[in-house]
Amino acid sequence: MTDANTLFDLTGKVAVVTGGSRGLGKEMVLAFAHQGADVVISSRKQEACEILAKQVEAETGRRALAVACHTGHWDACDALVDTTLEAFGKIDVLVNNAGMSPLYPSLDQVSEELWDKVMAVNLKGAFRLSARVGTLMAEGEGGSIINISSMAASQPSPMEIPYGAAKAGLHALTLGMARAFAPKVRVNCIMPGPFLTDISKAWDLEAFHKAAATNIPLGRGGEPSEIVGAALYLASGASSYTTGSILKIDGGTIYSPS
Repeated sequence: MTDANTLFDLTGKVAVVTGGSRGLGKEMVLAFAHQGADVVISSRKQEACEILAKQVEAETGRRALAVACHTGHWDACDALVDTTLEAFGKIDVLVNNAGMSPLYPSLDQVSEELWDKVMAVNLKGAFRLSARVGTLMAEGEGGSIINISSMAASQPSPMEIPYGAAKAGLHALTLGMARAFAPKVRVNCIMPGPFLTDISKAWDLEAFHKAAATNIPLGRGGEPSEIVGAALYLASGASSYTTGSILKIDGGTIYSPS
């Protein structure tokens, strides 16, 4: 019988997390390190990555490498992969968590620049990183790629349509690459609902909590730490027979994921 305590063990693994310096990314970085993985923390701000890297090393004793990367730029994605390989020699887990959803006044005022930026950060970068890392994993000892999408991929509001389109593309990327890199690489997606990360500070929280009481079966937004169970499952051997899956973690908000 499999020991449940070893199912989620990541000892000896190397995990790369984009958008890893704050919010859900930070929680996943810390969880992976606490389970024994060395981690690469990537976001656009080097200083923020370095602060978390110091915290990881102090708390867990694992190696933590801070690498600034704008995932909307193809060459920056390649540099992130190359820097990781130079430092660790391999990548066992890739989490494509970087994302952005800028506000716009109306759909007819969405600029080409905004559209291209949203697609680049949310989708293009995930494609390039997955293509490179997935190929290396398939040629080596295998691994796990985890994409982080959004409930907007299935039910976008009028103010997040470009973002929703990019995240829906991430679902297609998940399914296609699960087949492309099988059988040695597992590719899955977490589809979060509303989480109370630092981004939620810009929300009308009184209105949100009132709506959540009736619109979310669990009656509340998610705490950032509540992403950890799904992330550890998909990163570790616990999900050894799971690939091409889209796992919604949304308190029940979405009923028919695409």
